[in-house]
Amino acid sequence: GRITVKGRGGGNKRKYRIIDFKRASKEDLVEGTVDRIEYDPNRSGFICLLRHDVDRGDDLSMLLPKHVTLSYILCPRGITIGTKVQASKYEALDVQVGNAMQLRFIPVGTLVHNVELTPGKGGQFARSAGTSAQLLERDEERNLALLRMQSKEVRYVQLNCMATIGEMSNPEHKNESWGKAGRSRWYGFRPKVRGVAMNPVDHPHGGGEGKKGTARHPVNQFGRVKKGERTVRKLSPLIKTPRWKVKMQKRK
Repeated sequence: GRITVKGRGGGNKRKYRIIDFKRASKEDLVEGTVDRIEYDPNRSGFICLLRHDVDRGDDLSMLLPKHVTLSYILCPRGITIGTKVQASKYEALDVQVGNAMQLRFIPVGTLVHNVELTPGKGGQFARSAGTSAQLLERDEERNLALLRMQSKEVRYVQLNCMATIGEMSNPEHKNESWGKAGRSRWYGFRPKVRGVAMNPVDHPHGGGEGKKGTARHPVNQFGRVKKGERTVRKLSPLIKTPRWKVKMQKRK
């Protein structure tokens, strides 16, 4: 075989849960009841199973007048079994944890998660355990909303992007300790080997008698210099304050 990603392999098998990141892809109001809260091995936060009762009217092909459909959504913090949640693309809803609507209908100062970056694409921001973004202001003329992200970065998002009220569940995830090396292997992480511990054929730092060190500027396995490399991406015009600038201001 050929190693394409170093340090990954093995681990327990996972079944993927299809999550509804869009919440309301159609024009009508989508309502659901939280049936249960589940663990998802593919993400750090929990997920909710929603039960939607869709009225089929006099359709004789259905055994029941109401056809039950199910969907998974990201579980907000503080939601309980039996809670009714709503999602709508074109109308304002109650500011209740779990409700999803466009940013233009959400009050300033509200914490939101599962925020869209492109309208209709589905949520992309604030999806990890315990994360959220805060709505700082709305600019109706430019059709933009200003959000403070979890990283303290301040950026603009279109007002017709969807977001869900509340923070993500499982905020204690960051305090979790794996405890032993074996648990890393369950998650599919293999041991990391330093370049200086390898042979010259495997890494530019390899070889030498005893502990020789790198004998050059630190590079990766392909010979690319890694110290002093630029790490800040090209700034988007939608980013008002990048996260690195916030960190520099705190240090001062």
